[in-house]
Amino acid sequence: MELKRVVVTGLGAITPIGNDVATTWDNALKGVSGAGPITHFDASKFKTQFACEVKNFNGADHFDRKKLRQLDLYAQYAMVAAREAVADAGLETSEKVDKDRVGVIIAAGIGGLHTFEEEAGYYAMHKEDGPKYNPFFIPKMIADIASGHVSMEYGYHGPNYGLVSACASSNNAIIDAFNLIRLGKADAIVTGGAEAAVYPAGVGGFNSMHALSTRNDSPETASRPFSKSRDGFVIGEGSVVLVLEELEHAKARGAKIYAEVAGGGLSGDAYHLTATHPEGLGAILAMRSALEDAQMTPADIDYINVHGTSTPVGDISEVKAIVELFGEDAYKLNISSTKSMTGHLLGATGALEAMFSVLSVQNDIVPPTINHDPEDQDEEIDYNLNFTFDRAQERPVRAALSNSFGFGGHNATVIVKKYEE
Repeated sequence: MELKRVVVTGLGAITPIGNDVATTWDNALKGVSGAGPITHFDASKFKTQFACEVKNFNGADHFDRKKLRQLDLYAQYAMVAAREAVADAGLETSEKVDKDRVGVIIAAGIGGLHTFEEEAGYYAMHKEDGPKYNPFFIPKMIADIASGHVSMEYGYHGPNYGLVSACASSNNAIIDAFNLIRLGKADAIVTGGAEAAVYPAGVGGFNSMHALSTRNDSPETASRPFSKSRDGFVIGEGSVVLVLEELEHAKARGAKIYAEVAGGGLSGDAYHLTATHPEGLGAILAMRSALEDAQMTPADIDYINVHGTSTPVGDISEVKAIVELFGEDAYKLNISSTKSMTGHLLGATGALEAMFSVLSVQNDIVPPTINHDPEDQDEEIDYNLNFTFDRAQERPVRAALSNSFGFGGHNATVIVKKYEE
Protein backbone atom coordinates (compact mmCIF):
# COMPACT_ATOMS: atom_id res chain seq x y z
CA MET A 1 0.00 0.00 0.00
CA GLU A 2 1.36 3.39 -0.99
CA LEU A 3 1.24 5.85 1.88
CA LYS A 4 -0.31 9.25 1.20
CA ARG A 5 1.60 12.48 1.78
CA VAL A 6 0.50 14.74 4.63
CA VAL A 7 0.86 18.50 4.79
CA VAL A 8 0.10 21.29 7.28
CA THR A 9 -2.57 23.66 5.98
CA GLY A 10 -3.69 25.52 9.10
CA LEU A 11 -2.28 26.86 12.38
CA GLY A 12 -3.90 28.27 15.51
CA ALA A 13 -2.40 29.36 18.82
CA ILE A 14 -3.03 30.99 22.15
CA THR A 15 0.17 31.03 24.19
CA PRO A 16 2.04 32.91 26.91
CA ILE A 17 3.69 35.08 24.24
CA GLY A 18 0.72 35.72 21.98
CA ASN A 19 -2.99 35.12 21.58
CA ASP A 20 -2.67 34.12 17.93
CA VAL A 21 -0.10 32.53 15.63
CA ALA A 22 1.34 35.75 14.18
CA THR A 23 1.94 37.37 17.57
CA THR A 24 3.36 34.19 19.09
CA TRP A 25 5.79 33.72 16.20
CA ASP A 26 6.84 37.38 16.14
CA ASN A 27 7.56 37.38 19.87
CA ALA A 28 9.45 34.09 19.62
CA LEU A 29 11.75 35.57 16.99
CA LYS A 30 12.25 38.65 19.19
CA GLY A 31 13.14 36.51 22.21
CA VAL A 32 10.27 37.72 24.39
CA SER A 33 9.74 35.96 27.71
CA GLY A 34 6.18 35.05 28.67
CA ALA A 35 6.96 34.60 32.37
CA GLY A 36 5.56 36.76 35.15
CA PRO A 37 3.87 36.64 38.57
CA ILE A 38 0.97 34.22 38.83
CA THR A 39 -2.42 35.92 38.54
CA HIS A 40 -4.75 32.90 38.45
CA PHE A 41 -4.53 32.46 42.23
CA ASP A 42 -2.70 33.82 45.26
CA ALA A 43 0.70 32.14 45.03
CA SER A 44 2.38 34.14 47.79
CA LYS A 45 2.85 31.07 49.99
CA PHE A 46 4.14 28.80 47.22
CA LYS A 47 7.78 28.07 46.54
CA THR A 48 7.20 29.16 42.94
CA GLN A 49 5.18 32.33 42.49
CA PHE A 50 5.44 32.84 38.74
CA ALA A 51 4.42 31.12 35.52
CA CYS A 52 4.00 31.63 31.79
CA GLU A 53 0.30 32.49 31.71
CA VAL A 54 -1.85 33.45 28.75
CA LYS A 55 -2.43 37.21 28.92
CA ASN A 56 -5.57 39.30 28.40
CA PHE A 57 -7.88 36.35 27.90
CA ASN A 58 -11.55 36.43 28.85
CA GLY A 59 -13.64 33.41 27.94
CA ALA A 60 -16.75 35.57 27.70
CA ASP A 61 -15.24 37.26 24.65
CA HIS A 62 -15.31 33.91 22.84
CA PHE A 63 -18.23 31.90 24.25
CA ASP A 64 -21.75 32.62 25.42
CA ARG A 65 -22.69 32.11 29.04
CA LYS A 66 -24.26 28.68 28.48
CA LYS A 67 -21.20 27.36 26.65
CA LEU A 68 -18.79 28.73 29.26
CA ARG A 69 -20.50 26.62 31.93
CA GLN A 70 -19.41 23.53 29.98
CA LEU A 71 -15.77 24.51 29.38
CA ASP A 72 -12.76 24.23 31.62
CA LEU A 73 -10.12 26.83 30.77
CA TYR A 74 -8.00 24.25 28.96
CA ALA A 75 -10.91 23.47 26.61
CA GLN A 76 -11.54 27.18 26.07
CA TYR A 77 -7.95 27.55 24.93
CA ALA A 78 -8.29 24.54 22.65
CA MET A 79 -11.40 25.86 20.98
CA VAL A 80 -9.92 29.32 20.41
CA ALA A 81 -6.80 27.80 18.83
CA ALA A 82 -8.90 25.37 16.76
CA ARG A 83 -11.04 28.20 15.42
CA GLU A 84 -7.96 30.03 14.21
CA ALA A 85 -6.49 26.88 12.66
CA VAL A 86 -9.71 25.84 10.89
CA ALA A 87 -10.19 29.36 9.52
CA ASP A 88 -6.55 29.51 8.46
CA ALA A 89 -6.91 26.24 6.57
CA GLY A 90 -10.17 27.34 4.95
CA LEU A 91 -11.89 24.09 5.91
CA GLU A 92 -15.24 25.76 6.53
CA THR A 93 -15.26 27.79 3.32
CA SER A 94 -14.40 24.95 0.95
CA GLU A 95 -17.11 22.93 -0.76
CA LYS A 96 -14.59 20.12 -1.32
CA VAL A 97 -14.47 19.06 2.34
CA ASP A 98 -16.38 15.95 3.40
CA LYS A 99 -16.97 16.40 7.14
CA ASP A 100 -17.31 12.66 7.57
CA ARG A 101 -13.60 12.47 6.71
CA VAL A 102 -12.35 15.27 8.95
CA GLY A 103 -11.20 14.22 12.42
CA VAL A 104 -10.18 15.90 15.66
CA ILE A 105 -7.38 14.70 17.96
CA ILE A 106 -6.48 17.21 20.66
CA ALA A 107 -4.31 16.03 23.54
CA ALA A 108 -3.80 17.16 27.14
CA GLY A 109 -1.36 16.02 29.75
CA ILE A 110 -3.69 16.82 32.65
CA GLY A 111 -6.93 18.28 31.31
CA GLY A 112 -9.46 20.13 33.46
CA LEU A 113 -7.37 20.62 36.58
CA HIS A 114 -9.13 23.85 37.58
CA THR A 115 -12.50 22.14 37.41
CA PHE A 116 -11.24 19.23 39.49
CA GLU A 117 -9.81 21.57 42.14
CA GLU A 118 -13.03 23.56 42.37
CA GLU A 119 -15.26 20.51 42.62
CA ALA A 120 -13.03 18.56 45.01
CA GLY A 121 -12.75 21.61 47.24
CA TYR A 122 -16.50 22.12 47.24
CA TYR A 123 -17.13 18.51 48.19
CA ALA A 124 -14.53 18.71 50.96
CA MET A 125 -16.28 21.75 52.45
CA HIS A 126 -19.76 20.22 52.27
CA LYS A 127 -19.11 16.54 52.83
CA GLU A 128 -21.27 16.45 55.98
CA ASP A 129 -24.27 17.32 53.83
CA GLY A 130 -23.45 14.66 51.27
CA PRO A 131 -21.83 15.06 47.84
CA LYS A 132 -22.81 18.13 45.83
CA TYR A 133 -21.23 18.07 42.40
CA ASN A 134 -21.85 20.23 39.37
CA PRO A 135 -23.42 18.14 36.59
CA PHE A 136 -20.71 19.46 34.25
CA PHE A 137 -17.92 18.32 36.59
CA ILE A 138 -16.94 15.15 34.71
CA PRO A 139 -17.39 16.40 31.13
CA LYS A 140 -15.48 19.60 31.97
CA MET A 141 -12.61 17.77 33.64
CA ILE A 142 -11.82 14.83 31.37
CA ALA A 143 -8.78 15.20 29.13
CA ASP A 144 -10.51 14.14 25.89
CA ILE A 145 -13.32 16.67 25.97
CA ALA A 146 -11.60 19.42 23.96
CA SER A 147 -11.70 17.14 20.91
CA GLY A 148 -15.39 16.54 21.50
CA HIS A 149 -16.20 20.25 21.70
CA VAL A 150 -14.26 21.08 18.53
CA SER A 151 -15.88 18.26 16.57
CA MET A 152 -19.36 19.33 17.68
CA GLU A 153 -18.73 22.96 16.77
CA TYR A 154 -17.85 22.04 13.18
CA GLY A 155 -19.72 18.77 12.69
CA TYR A 156 -16.57 16.74 12.01
CA HIS A 157 -17.40 13.03 12.07
CA GLY A 158 -13.95 11.58 11.38
CA PRO A 159 -11.61 9.98 13.97
CA ASN A 160 -12.18 11.79 17.25
CA TYR A 161 -10.37 11.35 20.56
CA GLY A 162 -7.92 12.82 23.01
CA LEU A 163 -4.82 11.13 24.35
CA VAL A 164 -2.52 11.50 27.33
CA SER A 165 1.22 10.86 27.46
CA ALA A 166 2.21 13.65 29.86
CA CYS A 167 4.41 16.23 28.14
CA ALA A 168 4.64 14.13 24.96
CA SER A 169 0.86 14.20 24.53
CA SER A 170 0.43 16.61 21.64
CA ASN A 171 3.35 15.17 19.68
CA ASN A 172 1.61 11.81 20.04
CA ALA A 173 -1.59 13.44 18.76
CA ILE A 174 0.20 14.86 15.73
CA ILE A 175 1.79 11.50 14.95
CA ASP A 176 -1.56 9.72 15.26
CA ALA A 177 -3.18 12.27 12.95
CA PHE A 178 -0.31 11.91 10.47
CA ASN A 179 -0.61 8.13 10.42
CA LEU A 180 -4.40 8.09 10.05
CA ILE A 181 -4.26 10.46 7.09
CA ARG A 182 -1.44 8.72 5.26
CA LEU A 183 -3.25 5.40 5.71
CA GLY A 184 -6.32 6.91 4.06
CA LYS A 185 -8.54 6.90 7.16
CA ALA A 186 -9.21 10.65 6.97
CA ASP A 187 -8.73 13.58 4.57
CA ALA A 188 -7.84 16.07 7.31
CA ILE A 189 -7.45 16.10 11.08
CA VAL A 190 -7.53 19.05 13.46
CA THR A 191 -4.84 18.14 15.97
CA GLY A 192 -2.65 19.56 18.74
CA GLY A 193 -2.80 20.06 22.47
CA ALA A 194 -4.17 22.23 25.25
CA GLU A 195 -3.34 22.75 28.92
CA ALA A 196 -4.30 25.05 31.78
CA ALA A 197 -2.59 23.80 34.93
CA VAL A 198 -1.45 27.07 36.52
CA TYR A 199 -3.51 26.43 39.64
CA PRO A 200 -2.59 25.49 43.22
CA ALA A 201 -2.56 21.72 42.61
CA GLY A 202 -0.45 22.10 39.47
CA VAL A 203 2.11 24.49 40.92
CA GLY A 204 2.13 22.87 44.36
CA GLY A 205 2.40 19.37 42.93
CA PHE A 206 5.36 20.21 40.71
CA ASN A 207 6.94 22.18 43.58
CA SER A 208 6.78 19.11 45.80
CA MET A 209 8.80 17.25 43.16
CA HIS A 210 11.36 20.07 42.95
CA ALA A 211 10.56 20.28 39.24
CA LEU A 212 9.83 24.03 38.98
CA SER A 213 12.23 26.92 39.02
CA THR A 214 11.97 29.00 42.19
CA ARG A 215 13.67 32.09 40.76
CA ASN A 216 10.92 34.38 42.06
CA ASP A 217 13.14 37.45 41.92
CA SER A 218 13.52 37.20 38.14
CA PRO A 219 10.71 35.21 36.49
CA GLU A 220 11.54 36.34 32.96
CA THR A 221 15.02 34.78 33.16
CA ALA A 222 14.04 31.66 35.12
CA SER A 223 13.75 29.34 32.12
CA ARG A 224 17.40 29.06 31.10
CA PRO A 225 17.99 25.81 29.21
CA PHE A 226 21.59 24.62 28.95
CA SER A 227 22.84 27.06 31.60
CA LYS A 228 24.56 25.68 34.67
CA SER A 229 22.33 27.66 37.05
CA ARG A 230 19.07 26.23 35.66
CA ASP A 231 16.87 25.07 38.52
CA GLY A 232 13.73 23.67 36.92
CA PHE A 233 11.08 24.44 34.34
CA VAL A 234 8.57 27.29 34.26
CA ILE A 235 4.99 26.04 34.01
CA GLY A 236 2.99 27.45 31.11
CA GLU A 237 -0.49 27.21 29.61
CA GLY A 238 -2.33 27.61 26.34
CA SER A 239 -3.12 25.67 23.20
CA VAL A 240 -1.79 25.14 19.69
CA VAL A 241 -3.75 23.39 16.96
CA LEU A 242 -2.59 22.33 13.50
CA VAL A 243 -4.65 21.20 10.54
CA LEU A 244 -3.00 18.17 8.90
CA GLU A 245 -4.32 17.26 5.49
CA GLU A 246 -3.75 14.72 2.75
CA LEU A 247 -1.73 16.42 0.01
CA GLU A 248 -4.00 15.78 -2.97
CA HIS A 249 -7.05 16.82 -0.95
CA ALA A 250 -5.32 20.07 -0.01
CA LYS A 251 -4.27 20.75 -3.59
CA ALA A 252 -7.74 20.02 -4.94
CA ARG A 253 -9.25 22.77 -2.85
CA GLY A 254 -6.39 25.23 -3.35
CA ALA A 255 -5.24 25.25 0.26
CA LYS A 256 -2.00 26.96 1.19
CA ILE A 257 0.67 24.57 2.42
CA TYR A 258 3.02 25.51 5.25
CA ALA A 259 5.15 22.38 5.27
CA GLU A 260 5.01 18.62 4.89
CA VAL A 261 4.94 16.19 7.80
CA ALA A 262 7.78 13.80 7.05
CA GLY A 263 7.78 11.31 9.91
CA GLY A 264 7.20 10.49 13.53
CA GLY A 265 9.00 8.36 16.09
CA LEU A 266 7.98 6.94 19.47
CA SER A 267 9.82 5.21 22.30
CA GLY A 268 9.76 4.48 26.02
CA ASP A 269 12.60 5.05 28.46
CA ALA A 270 11.50 2.23 30.79
CA TYR A 271 13.73 3.90 33.34
CA HIS A 272 12.08 6.25 35.88
CA LEU A 273 8.71 7.81 36.73
CA THR A 274 9.81 11.38 36.06
CA ALA A 275 13.49 11.49 35.01
CA THR A 276 14.75 10.95 31.48
CA HIS A 277 17.34 8.24 30.89
CA PRO A 278 20.69 9.82 31.81
CA GLU A 279 22.28 8.79 28.51
CA GLY A 280 19.22 9.75 26.48
CA LEU A 281 18.56 6.22 25.24
CA GLY A 282 14.82 6.75 24.78
CA ALA A 283 15.41 10.07 23.03
CA ILE A 284 17.85 8.40 20.65
CA LEU A 285 15.32 5.68 19.82
CA ALA A 286 12.52 8.20 19.16
CA MET A 287 14.67 10.43 16.94
CA ARG A 288 16.11 7.47 15.05
CA SER A 289 12.63 6.06 14.51
CA ALA A 290 11.40 9.41 13.19
CA LEU A 291 14.34 9.68 10.79
CA GLU A 292 13.72 6.15 9.51
CA ASP A 293 10.00 6.87 9.11
CA ALA A 294 10.84 10.01 7.11
CA GLN A 295 13.49 8.14 5.10
CA MET A 296 15.99 10.77 6.17
CA THR A 297 19.49 10.82 7.63
CA PRO A 298 20.83 13.15 10.34
CA ALA A 299 22.44 15.23 7.59
CA ASP A 300 18.97 16.12 6.27
CA ILE A 301 17.96 17.93 9.49
CA ASP A 302 18.83 21.63 9.83
CA TYR A 303 17.02 22.48 13.07
CA ILE A 304 16.07 20.64 16.26
CA ASN A 305 13.49 22.20 18.55
CA VAL A 306 14.53 20.36 21.69
CA HIS A 307 12.40 19.41 24.66
CA GLY A 308 14.90 21.52 26.63
CA THR A 309 12.90 22.16 29.79
CA SER A 310 15.67 23.86 31.83
CA THR A 311 15.88 21.00 34.32
CA PRO A 312 19.29 19.89 35.63
CA VAL A 313 19.10 16.31 34.32
CA GLY A 314 16.84 16.57 31.28
CA ASP A 315 18.87 19.10 29.31
CA ILE A 316 22.06 17.05 29.65
CA SER A 317 20.48 13.78 28.56
CA GLU A 318 18.90 15.32 25.47
CA VAL A 319 22.18 16.91 24.39
CA LYS A 320 23.93 13.56 24.85
CA ALA A 321 21.27 11.90 22.70
CA ILE A 322 21.68 14.43 19.89
CA VAL A 323 25.47 14.11 19.84
CA GLU A 324 25.29 10.32 19.97
CA LEU A 325 22.76 10.00 17.12
CA PHE A 326 23.80 12.86 14.87
CA GLY A 327 27.56 12.60 15.28
CA GLU A 328 29.42 15.28 13.32
CA ASP A 329 26.15 16.43 11.76
CA ALA A 330 25.08 17.68 15.21
CA TYR A 331 27.55 20.55 14.84
CA LYS A 332 26.07 21.68 11.52
CA LEU A 333 22.51 22.23 12.68
CA ASN A 334 20.76 24.75 14.90
CA ILE A 335 19.28 23.74 18.24
CA SER A 336 16.95 25.86 20.31
CA SER A 337 14.65 25.55 23.29
CA THR A 338 11.67 27.83 22.80
CA LYS A 339 10.59 26.90 26.34
CA SER A 340 13.06 29.57 27.42
CA MET A 341 10.37 32.01 26.22
CA THR A 342 7.05 30.16 26.48
CA GLY A 343 7.68 28.05 29.53
CA HIS A 344 6.56 24.43 29.54
CA LEU A 345 2.98 23.97 28.34
CA LEU A 346 2.93 20.33 29.49
CA GLY A 347 0.52 18.43 27.21
CA ALA A 348 0.35 21.35 24.75
CA THR A 349 4.08 21.86 24.45
CA GLY A 350 4.66 19.44 21.56
CA ALA A 351 2.08 21.19 19.37
CA LEU A 352 3.56 24.61 20.14
CA GLU A 353 7.04 23.43 19.25
CA ALA A 354 5.79 21.63 16.15
CA MET A 355 4.26 24.93 15.07
CA PHE A 356 7.59 26.71 15.62
CA SER A 357 9.27 23.97 13.58
CA VAL A 358 6.77 24.38 10.74
CA LEU A 359 7.26 28.15 10.69
CA SER A 360 11.04 27.76 10.80
CA VAL A 361 10.89 25.50 7.76
CA GLN A 362 8.56 27.88 5.96
CA ASN A 363 10.54 31.04 6.74
CA ASP A 364 14.15 29.77 6.96
CA ILE A 365 14.74 31.20 10.41
CA VAL A 366 15.35 29.57 13.81
CA PRO A 367 13.93 31.11 17.02
CA PRO A 368 16.42 31.58 19.86
CA THR A 369 17.20 30.07 23.23
CA ILE A 370 17.14 33.06 25.58
CA ASN A 371 18.50 33.66 29.09
CA HIS A 372 21.95 32.15 28.60
CA ASP A 373 24.95 33.82 30.21
CA PRO A 374 28.25 32.85 28.51
CA GLU A 375 29.82 32.75 31.97
CA ASP A 376 27.19 30.28 33.19
CA GLN A 377 28.57 27.14 31.52
CA ASP A 378 27.75 23.56 32.44
CA GLU A 379 30.78 21.30 32.08
CA GLU A 380 28.50 18.42 31.01
CA ILE A 381 27.13 20.30 27.98
CA ASP A 382 28.99 20.60 24.67
CA TYR A 383 28.89 24.29 23.73
CA ASN A 384 30.40 23.59 20.34
CA LEU A 385 26.80 22.87 19.38
CA ASN A 386 24.82 25.83 18.04
CA PHE A 387 22.12 26.44 20.68
CA THR A 388 20.97 29.63 18.91
CA PHE A 389 21.56 31.63 22.05
CA ASP A 390 20.06 35.10 22.49
CA ARG A 391 18.78 35.87 18.99
CA ALA A 392 17.04 34.23 16.06
CA GLN A 393 19.25 32.99 13.23
CA GLU A 394 18.42 33.01 9.54
CA ARG A 395 19.52 29.92 7.63
CA PRO A 396 18.09 27.44 5.14
CA VAL A 397 15.84 25.05 7.06
CA ARG A 398 15.05 22.10 4.82
CA ALA A 399 13.72 20.00 7.69
CA ALA A 400 13.15 20.42 11.41
CA LEU A 401 12.89 17.81 14.15
CA SER A 402 10.88 18.45 17.32
CA ASN A 403 11.26 16.43 20.53
CA SER A 404 8.79 15.98 23.39
CA PHE A 405 9.41 13.77 26.42
CA GLY A 406 6.93 13.01 29.20
CA PHE A 407 6.75 11.63 32.74
CA GLY A 408 6.52 7.86 32.52
CA GLY A 409 9.30 7.75 29.95
CA HIS A 410 7.15 8.70 26.95
CA ASN A 411 9.17 10.04 23.99
CA ALA A 412 7.72 11.42 20.76
CA THR A 413 9.56 13.03 17.85
CA VAL A 414 7.99 14.80 14.87
CA ILE A 415 9.82 15.79 11.66
CA VAL A 416 8.52 18.42 9.23
CA LYS A 417 10.13 19.46 5.95
CA LYS A 418 9.70 21.92 3.14
CA TYR A 419 6.87 21.01 0.82
CA GLU A 420 7.97 20.25 -2.72
CA GLU A 421 5.86 18.98 -5.60
